[in-house]
Amino acid sequence: MSLKEFSATLRGATYRADVPEVIRLLEERAWPEQTLQLTGDALLVAVTSRAVNAHDLARACVERLDERGWDGDADLSEALAGRIGDRPQPLLRPLRVDLAELADVREGDPTRGGGRVNLATGQVWPQSVYEDFDADESDEEAEEEQSAGSRWLFVDPVGSRPGYRDMEVFIATLADEHLVEVLSDAIRGRGAFRRFKDALARDAEAHDRWYAFRDDRIRGRGREWLADQGYSPYPGPPPSST
Repeated sequence: MSLKEFSATLRGATYRADVPEVIRLLEERAWPEQTLQLTGDALLVAVTSRAVNAHDLARACVERLDERGWDGDADLSEALAGRIGDRPQPLLRPLRVDLAELADVREGDPTRGGGRVNLATGQVWPQSVYEDFDADESDEEAEEEQSAGSRWLFVDPVGSRPGYRDMEVFIATLADEHLVEVLSDAIRGRGAFRRFKDALARDAEAHDRWYAFRDDRIRGRGREWLADQGYSPYPGPPPSST
């Protein structure tokens, strides 16, 4: 199974809370370094369901996350270790939110970025969509919405700098000197993101590694930001408080 297939299959099994499939996938192969955030999310679902072998897999993932140390890895490590009783559970409120959608509003164009998260549903609203919604509201609806501000978590844009840093870090992980040179040249100056993607398109293996790498970095940053706001992203139904 390729890295791309593994990531897609594990993501789907996590979303469906298909615990037997999660366990099968994680027991059958070594976990790619670029998928530890995704793997940890899958194991949060598995340990909550008390699946056989899930605790051992979770402990292995905690160890890997602690060793890697990317943004958000410590938060996921604490969440997993807390779920299996190895550490105190973080005092964070579970929120089912798509971390990729959150990244879109946090790391997009600062002039058009930002948005909010509905704390009841976890739905991410880009600011442009929400402004259209506001324009269609009646005065009474707008007043009710303003009074219910506690239902929303506002997301300020941080721009593309984290994404640019991802490219730099990814290039540093490559062993192919020619590819390193090509990609290093691609990210110089304006249009860096487009040139980087065009250059990667010529190397299928590096292309798949990049998208798995980028997805995990995005997940980690979103998780870390949410923890700072008092929330823990959860890939399945929020766990019981009992």
